[in-house]
Amino acid sequence: MNNYILEIKEIKKTYFFKKQKIEALKNINLNIFKGEVISLLGVNGAGKTTLSSIIATLLNQTEGDILYKNKSIYEDITNYRRILGFCPQVQNLDNDLNVIDNLIFAGRYYGLSKTKITNRVEELLQKFDLKKYEKFNLDQLSGGYKQRFMIARTLMHDPTIIIMDEPTVGLDPQLRRLIWKFIMDLREEKKTIILTTHYLDEADILSDRICVIHNGSVIALDSPKILKENRKSTRLEDVFIELIKEKEDEK
Repeated sequence: MNNYILEIKEIKKTYFFKKQKIEALKNINLNIFKGEVISLLGVNGAGKTTLSSIIATLLNQTEGDILYKNKSIYEDITNYRRILGFCPQVQNLDNDLNVIDNLIFAGRYYGLSKTKITNRVEELLQKFDLKKYEKFNLDQLSGGYKQRFMIARTLMHDPTIIIMDEPTVGLDPQLRRLIWKFIMDLREEKKTIILTTHYLDEADILSDRICVIHNGSVIALDSPKILKENRKSTRLEDVFIELIKEKEDEK
């Protein structure tokens, strides 16, 4: 029995624009281990957000399959979504409800019991330092506290797999480090985290493995340490730039 929680098999995503075929993803094969943080890296348009959106079932694949615990997610997509948490880059906030009511609504959406909702809301308010803002509408929060709320809402139903799309973009260094701590705490809880980021220092510090995607294909997959050692580099950013340049030179 393998220790994979997700197996991404031959995933393709094709678009047609003005009769032109665009291959956003080309035969992506990727196994994700239970309890790891794996970062998807790539330049804009590489396919990392497309892949994470397919894993999150926000996009349909053109071809291929994704297995969760050896079973296709498409055989029971509803139950798969119950174990999944998705924190998008663009904040999709309901400003008509306050913080606590937003969390309660999220709990109800996932069918949690009243007792579970009450306990989980209190736990998340404390963890993300939102207790003093629980009666605030979301448009009254600062950008940093909105991002804390986004992660808290993502975790409301205690998901097994958490997808975070650029969770620290635009945040100040202090808040970035706080979000890093939240992510590391989740790893300690044996959660599986799929992270997309443009910050190479962030990926280096947080990731068990790095998956570099370029032009819709995986071009590198390993731990930050091994990737740097293989390139005789101390900086993941230098490794990333070298990998992309090599692929561009092959054209």
